[in-house]
Amino acid sequence: MTTRIDNSGYAGLGQVFGAIAEWVSNYRKACAARDELANCGADEVARIASDLGLQSNELATLTSKGPHSADLLLKMLGALGVDPTKLANAEPAVMHDLQRVCVTCARKQECMHEFDCETAGTNFRNFCPNAYTLDALFGERVAGKYRKKNKFN
Repeated sequence: MTTRIDNSGYAGLGQVFGAIAEWVSNYRKACAARDELANCGADEVARIASDLGLQSNELATLTSKGPHSADLLLKMLGALGVDPTKLANAEPAVMHDLQRVCVTCARKQECMHEFDCETAGTNFRNFCPNAYTLDALFGERVAGKYRKKNKFN
């Protein structure tokens, strides 16, 4: 006689464990980046920060956020119909500033919610700290310079 175990009550646990594993992985990556910076001397950290146009404390804050902490910016640019590669090549300093602001943004949950609702491209002015810069960059006169290629352009 074979005994069957009822696993139906555990169906959602796979998603929970997956989310926990992803969080742990991201935490470890952030710690590794922070540790790499901690292994550098103060002069070297200051030089790296200067090369990036940052203060040493800003560099430490940014590295603690992890390698994918500006990914929402790429999604936002896509929602606005902008090719991030074209923008980065044409305006590297602007792209770095947009990334820096995105990394330190405290409203990522709201941003992700807007993406889930497919309203981020129209509602970004309500929550995105990059809204002013994005509006300045992609007003009607200059938007075409960075637009993704589609059947209309």
